Amino acid sequence: MSDGDLDARAKDLMSRLTQDAKSGGYSINPDKEMTLDLCRGLVQNLDRYGYMSCPCRLADGKKEADLDIICPCDYRDADLEEYGACYCALYVDEKVFRGEAQAVSIPERRPPPESRQKPAAQKETGKLQIWRCRVCGYLCARESPPGICPICKAKKDRFEPFQLT
Repeated sequence: MSDGDLDARAKDLMSRLTQDAKSGGYSINPDKEMTLDLCRGLVQNLDRYGYMSCPCRLADGKKEADLDIICPCDYRDADLEEYGACYCALYVDEKVFRGEAQAVSIPERRPPPESRQKPAAQKETGKLQIWRCRVCGYLCARESPPGICPICKAKKDRFEPFQLT
């Protein structure tokens, strides 16, 4: 692949990610050159592995082993909430997006390889809570509610724990 083709594909991806992020209540890093570099890495990983694994992490090359780091990765929302940006800083919170804060170095949340695959029994009894958006009814299973509802854009405080009856 030529550099021109890579750049064109990365620019197209950056445009799509920006639109998708905006429609889902997220923001892409406003540093266009950095974001374009990250998109180049995503395109290269798509060509290399067949999926867009995080360009800042070492992929295994087997989709099943890398599901947690396919962009957007499983750790994005927790990183955004705690640090204002995801691990690679492709996604940023509103303060970083508006220039009121800077993305900082983020410790790796991804567990080491030997502890990534949980036994089936542990998956059933994991720490995930079901959260319900009181505005639109959106449900998600995770440790904490999302910062913003991807459906109606309600903020985190509009979520409540949901129990199956």
